[in-house]
Amino acid sequence: MEKISIDGTEVSEIYMQMKTRNVAGTQEKLAQAHVTIAGAGGLGSNIAIALARSGVGHLTLIDFDVVDYSNLNRQQFKLSQIGVPKVIALKQNILEFNPFVDITTVQTRVTYENVEALFKTSDVICEAFDDPTSKAVILQSAREIFSEKPIVMGNGLAGIHSANNIVTRKMRKNVYICGDQTTAGVEGLMAPRVIICAGHQANMILQLLVNQIEI
Repeated sequence: MEKISIDGTEVSEIYMQMKTRNVAGTQEKLAQAHVTIAGAGGLGSNIAIALARSGVGHLTLIDFDVVDYSNLNRQQFKLSQIGVPKVIALKQNILEFNPFVDITTVQTRVTYENVEALFKTSDVICEAFDDPTSKAVILQSAREIFSEKPIVMGNGLAGIHSANNIVTRKMRKNVYICGDQTTAGVEGLMAPRVIICAGHQANMILQLLVNQIEI
């Protein structure tokens, strides 16, 4: 059987080389893990790429929106992707970094009616919305439906304030919130603080997946 290669390098060798700098002992767990990310904007796009680069094997991306010019100051999209559904554009970009990730895209709003079906198969739920109503749906589901499933949320990442104010807190048995929990989006959203908060969320998710929680 002919071995599959990319530019003359066997796919298996590419996969192994991509993992050489990962934390030892994490790869198998991460490759089997499934994370569902609700929101593919400033937080969600950065979180998804960080998880894909880290070797998380299965991602579900949920967002109803399309890429807009105003997104380009902080979200991981390109000028050529204006008008493309965010989940489709994000999947395209992720697969350029890591073609070994299994990605499911769902272009919809998260509601009380569909929340259970959307998240029931994931190991960790990631909330990355900028809409308070959608955040409330996730938070309520954490209490009523997914009381045993870890949920990592973002809250407070606006402006150009000190990055040191962005932290990760455990708020309930299964709920972790990253951000300063103070600044609101009306203040303006800039790439550095958005990316820092997204990094907190992605790192918390990785800790949960490999059961190395430090909080």
